[in-house]
Amino acid sequence: MHGSWARSLRRGKGRLRLRRRRDGHSSLAMAVAARKGMMTASPLTGSPVAIATTAQPGFLDGWLSQIPLPKWALIAVAVAVAVLFVLFLICIIKCCCGKKKPKKKERVSLLPVSGFSAACLVQPEMEDLERGVEQTGRGKLQYSLEYNFRVQELKVGVKQAAELKAMNSGGTSDPYVIVYLTSDVKKKYETKVYRKTLNPVFNETFTFQVPQAEVPESTLVMQIYDFNRFAKHDIIGEVRLPLASVSLQHIIEQWSDLVAASKVEEEQLGEICFSLRYVPSTGKLTVLILEAKKLKRMDSHGLSDPFVKVHLILNRKKWKKKTTSVKKNTLSPYFNEVFVFEVPFSQIQNVDMVISVWDHDKVTKNEPIGKLFLGCQATGNQLRHWSDMLSNPRRPLAQWHSLQPPDVVDKALGLKSHLKLPLPPR
Repeated sequence: MHGSWARSLRRGKGRLRLRRRRDGHSSLAMAVAARKGMMTASPLTGSPVAIATTAQPGFLDGWLSQIPLPKWALIAVAVAVAVLFVLFLICIIKCCCGKKKPKKKERVSLLPVSGFSAACLVQPEMEDLERGVEQTGRGKLQYSLEYNFRVQELKVGVKQAAELKAMNSGGTSDPYVIVYLTSDVKKKYETKVYRKTLNPVFNETFTFQVPQAEVPESTLVMQIYDFNRFAKHDIIGEVRLPLASVSLQHIIEQWSDLVAASKVEEEQLGEICFSLRYVPSTGKLTVLILEAKKLKRMDSHGLSDPFVKVHLILNRKKWKKKTTSVKKNTLSPYFNEVFVFEVPFSQIQNVDMVISVWDHDKVTKNEPIGKLFLGCQATGNQLRHWSDMLSNPRRPLAQWHSLQPPDVVDKALGLKSHLKLPLPPR
């Protein structure tokens, strides 16, 4: 009895442990289900009842649940990314379209061209563009020409201008005309100034003394300026007419378009031809003045009375001088006069020779037309002529030279006061 009772007691205790274990597992499962929202309490018994869910959580929800940001922040980030992406697509589309359109235009314009490079058709040179701008829209000028072969006079009539370029802020100009020949730049004529007009009527005539032989070498220049009382006058345009290109057998009257003014040409003083010869053993320097041509006009009647001076300069001081005879009323004198100077070989390297052409005047002071100098300080043709003379002793060498402004030559030599020096002893 006692043994059976003990066995019954042990069995009861085992069942109790099993029940407690089952209840513990059930309560643990219910707690986990409650956390996950899978369990609800029964309205009748209050005990938890498991409810099966039909929707499983997606990958996106799981990924978003791991980001430590609120939903409104995630939405704002998504919208910003979308806007940036759209803008990026728009930029790509514009760039692609902008590159393709010019290619189509180039194909259309270049297809008809074959056999040579078409680069010049796509974009002209900048110099051509500038020249085109300068030469358009300046207006035109009407003028007349009449040459009298008997008295060798050229009459230039400045008639009128039309459609001039407006130089003032009010849309008008104050034009006047300057007329001159390139063979005598200093002799210029001016018309009257006409106020506030782009179509002035001048009707003025000017007379130039031009020998028939020099007509083909001259160019007539007519420049139209805009007058300004308080500032520099602006040039509107000019007409350049080489007289060799027109027939002066009859009166000419015509219109010409104004073009951009060219650079101011240097005044032509003329040319002179002479020969040099030096003999080192005797120390004799021979200068032969042959002729001159195209000399500058110095007299009112368009001619000059030229003569030539030959100076020897030693140590920047005038030393010896010779002078030719005067040739009356000519711009192309022929001299053929010889001068001999004694210059020891020991001094020839220190000597400069100045050749100057003068216009003789009985009443007033003689005026210089032009000068040039030769020697070891010289440059260009003058230095070459002097060097050839020294390297070819006893041989006369002739050469043409262009005259230069007198002040330029004097400044280059740095001439001092007049002083005659005796010949150094041999």
